[in-house]
Amino acid sequence: MSTLPAAERNDLDRVRRWSLGVGVVALVICVIGAFFDPAQFFCSYLAAYLFWQGIALGCLAILMVYHLTGGAWGLLIRRFLEAGTWTIPLLALLFIPVGCGLWYLYLWARPDRVAADPKLQWKQVYLNVPFWWLRAIIYFVLWTALTWFLNTWSRREDATGDPRIQGRLARLSAFGLVVFGVCMHFAAVDWIMSLQPDFRSSIFGPLMVSRQVLSGLALMLVVMTWLADRPPLRDLLSVEALGDLGNLLLTFLIIWAYMAFFQFMLIWIANLPFEVIWYLDRTRGGWRWVAWALIVFGFAVPFFLLLQRPVKRNPANLRWVAGLVLFMQLVFTDFQVLPAFFTTSIAEHWMDFLMPLGVGGIWFAFFLRVLKSRPLVARHDVNQPSAVRLRRMDAEAAEREAAISHG
Repeated sequence: MSTLPAAERNDLDRVRRWSLGVGVVALVICVIGAFFDPAQFFCSYLAAYLFWQGIALGCLAILMVYHLTGGAWGLLIRRFLEAGTWTIPLLALLFIPVGCGLWYLYLWARPDRVAADPKLQWKQVYLNVPFWWLRAIIYFVLWTALTWFLNTWSRREDATGDPRIQGRLARLSAFGLVVFGVCMHFAAVDWIMSLQPDFRSSIFGPLMVSRQVLSGLALMLVVMTWLADRPPLRDLLSVEALGDLGNLLLTFLIIWAYMAFFQFMLIWIANLPFEVIWYLDRTRGGWRWVAWALIVFGFAVPFFLLLQRPVKRNPANLRWVAGLVLFMQLVFTDFQVLPAFFTTSIAEHWMDFLMPLGVGGIWFAFFLRVLKSRPLVARHDVNQPSAVRLRRMDAEAAEREAAISHG
């Protein structure tokens, strides 16, 4: 049996209704605030949107990695990843407000600023509104196409058990990861780096990808460990597979921290004005303390916690660590986006705190709706025997310990 019992489905429905209600209320309040401060609305919306979009795209990247590598760890979160990717069409709709606020968000979208700045005039070949929209459409078309094929073939595998489908998923994933990487390199420039058009960084795209993958895995672990003590996950979860997921979270955490440090180190060594401006804006108005919080709570604390086997092998402990990582990635997204605007303080406007609830509530409600519509475990996944074997080993180890304790 691979579907949730009625009680668990009711729990998902209850959380989904609360999530949708909170999201709608928060977003309506922010929309009302937009009539009084439209610039702040679009600024806050961009930061919140990029965070939740990053989770969906991170799920897409991890899902393709799983189809290439396999492993019992992926079986446990495959359905969660697939549900996360199905939110990409929703995010395409939620992207429209970003396009509507180009004049408020990007200097290169303001004709008066372009006319007064020769540097912006040179960059108009790439940074212009029609071409920006065209690139965004291409990104979403490609991401949606990958999502459609991965999920459609997955459903067909469930229905038919055709072993050839796994090969198709692997070949598509190999091609898809290349497409994903190229799209994200340009999307990172279009949506974040061009907020300060004088800034340049060749590692900015990989840094954004590492953030997305880390955020996506963290949220999927939070949801998976929440359902870990319920069937059907309870019958497949093993300490080895859970430990592998914890190690994977640790790996992505190190990659993200390395990318962030590498960018900072190169800029610090070169000390070029067009690069330094990025960090100058992020050391004012309290943002310096945010940077230290990212170092301590975004990397150091979860890094040392994830080195501990009892943390990685316990669903509740892993859920708390993944939740901390997820929250700090939200802070990191704000750190990347918000200082580029007129806002100089981390607590200058309430929309910065309410907008993630608005966009996230709607996104998470849609995610749970998709998750509930399919079995939580793929019926014919080639890695299912490995997961069953690891679970059986856990049961045998428990029996041995019980026998030893009773003499």
